[in-house]
Amino acid sequence: MELEKIISISGKPGLFKLVSQLRNGFIIEDITSKKKLSIGNSSQVSLLDNIAMFTFDQEVPLFDVFENIAKDNGYQATVSHKSDEAELRTFMDVALPNYDTERVYVSDIKKLAQWYNILHAAGYITEESFVKPEQNTEEAAEVKTEAPKPAEAKAKKSAAPKAKAATSAAKSAPKSTHRKQG
Repeated sequence: MELEKIISISGKPGLFKLVSQLRNGFIIEDITSKKKLSIGNSSQVSLLDNIAMFTFDQEVPLFDVFENIAKDNGYQATVSHKSDEAELRTFMDVALPNYDTERVYVSDIKKLAQWYNILHAAGYITEESFVKPEQNTEEAAEVKTEAPKPAEAKAKKSAAPKAKAATSAAKSAPKSTHRKQG
């Protein structure tokens, strides 16, 4: 799941995807309607990738909580954010069994359920979307150790075209025997 580009904007309902950065703000896209709009730098934006939920012993990334909810619900929609407090607390007990009941408020649980359902409606909640990024980074690290260092590769790539360009320019330039007088 690509949470690093999904944001919540204070004062705006729904979730948005960062499309581009402007000099004085951002272009965003509503993930359900696909409508694009711009926001200023003064908007309070929260990246879902940076959000975590409190447990008694640690903070659990939102990605992991969404995965728990998805697995428990068979990758389908979950309880409505408009449900009563008892139902929301039961939902949270399943989503994150050891969550800190004093630091995670009902409003946080409502937001969690609402965001999950929005992401589900937009097609972000699937079995494939929960492939762990750690697996990909380990494979990338193995490949990286075999590849040449970026500075060496850049030097080799940039040196070859310059030499080739110089020789082809010299071949195509007309040869003159007289010099300019100044």
